[in-house]
Amino acid sequence: MISDKLIIEFDRALRTVFAGARSQRPMPGGQLPEAELSEQQRTHACGLMRVNHVGEICAQALYQGQAITSRNPALREALRGAADEETEHLAWTERRIAELGGRKSLLNPLWYLGALSIGLVAGRCGDRWNLGFLAETERQVEAHLDSHLESLPEHDARSREIVDQMRIDEIRHAETAVHLGAADLPAPVKAAMRLASRVMTGTAYRI
Repeated sequence: MISDKLIIEFDRALRTVFAGARSQRPMPGGQLPEAELSEQQRTHACGLMRVNHVGEICAQALYQGQAITSRNPALREALRGAADEETEHLAWTERRIAELGGRKSLLNPLWYLGALSIGLVAGRCGDRWNLGFLAETERQVEAHLDSHLESLPEHDARSREIVDQMRIDEIRHAETAVHLGAADLPAPVKAAMRLASRVMTGTAYRI
């Protein structure tokens, strides 16, 4: 029934934004010792991990919106599978933020609603464009994670291991989308996505 589906999706949203995420896989770098970080390094690493956590909040919302509006059962299953893996990223970044003595973004409900709206629109555009949006999102996330690996303190191995594994998973998500028939998005759409990402990351780093 439609009402049951709405309840399930609403519950998924509440758990993503407000509940602690859980991971089936061990946290990358969890066995490594904590690095000696200066206060500035710790604050910077925490800001980057908060950005990554917000990215995973947005990924959950995007995939949820895309899955809701997609008419293709196989695509819905692929989106749900990617969302499950992103939940693990959510758990890893959340734990790392706590280890660094920081807090999650205060704007997480806003990030979620915005990304869910985008996902709903993308899903209505048809499967090829839906997949194209997914592939481009993952490519931009990969580039964003590359920049974090360059910026994180070299000896903060625990944070770096998390980011590196996330990067590997995002590459696979993009490849899956292409394999399923993703369309190449127009250049203006890609540019708009990069601009929105810069606004999000710049704000989430601090708030």
